[in-house]
Amino acid sequence: MFDIAFSELVIIGVVALIIIGPEKLPKTARTLGHLFGRLQRYVSDVKADISREMELEELRKLQTQVQSAARDIETSVSAAARDVETGVRNVESELNAAGAVDSRRPRSPSRRRRTSPRRRPISRRRRRSSRPSPRRDARPTSPPSRRGKRRCRASIAAERAVAPSS
Repeated sequence: MFDIAFSELVIIGVVALIIIGPEKLPKTARTLGHLFGRLQRYVSDVKADISREMELEELRKLQTQVQSAARDIETSVSAAARDVETGVRNVESELNAAGAVDSRRPRSPSRRRRTSPRRRPISRRRRRSSRPSPRRDARPTSPPSRRGKRRCRASIAAERAVAPSS
């Protein structure tokens, strides 16, 4: 921005001290610092707004490019679909014409279609044996439950309150 040397700052400070006076100089310097900070924030906000607008404009251009590419792809796909559809119709009409000619000729017994016998699907299930699995036999037994012997804290506290203290 400005190219100010230290000697020039000293001269400005001495002139300000003479003109403003030593009593008002700190308050004036503080006010100038606040104004300079506001100016810097304003400049940074303007820069940020400009960069955002530039990015937004780039995104809009990219959006139009993507939309035009999508339209081009859509037209090419629809044209290919139409070509395939006309090809299928041509083949269908040829098959219908050949079927009409073929249905007029009687079939000979040697031209029967042979069908293969249906195969049963292979079962993937295992046969279950009548014996229990060895895992069940090898399981360790758990200790017997002690539910009957356990008491809740509330019942123990109630017994202590009722029992005479010794």
